[in-house]
Amino acid sequence: MPVVRPSEAVTHEIHGARFVSHATPRTGSRELAAWRGEIPPGTKAPAHTVTREEILHLLSGELVVTLDGRTERVAAGDTLIVNAGATLAVENPTAKTAVTWVATSLGLEAELADGTRIVPPWAN
Repeated sequence: MPVVRPSEAVTHEIHGARFVSHATPRTGSRELAAWRGEIPPGTKAPAHTVTREEILHLLSGELVVTLDGRTERVAAGDTLIVNAGATLAVENPTAKTAVTWVATSLGLEAELADGTRIVPPWAN
């Protein structure tokens, strides 16, 4: 039975945020990836277009999210559904770190506005 202990999760940092991967092929997942995101105060991640659907659940804190040009504040307990092909930007304008839980199918990639393609290791 694959059980991923906190000590086995792999941490990655990009654009000021921390991604702690729990479910990946390395830990035994065959179809899905899941990670905890930690977005520190003042962090503003660049807009990126995703190739796979993502489900983002805010565990604590608040974020300002822009999804396909529509901006909304989300709070702890809210869940954001990001469809494949959508463009997403995330910002933490508060004084506290926001913590998310994100799930997606394996193979997720993201493209920045300048054409840079990111293959996140926490989702593959």
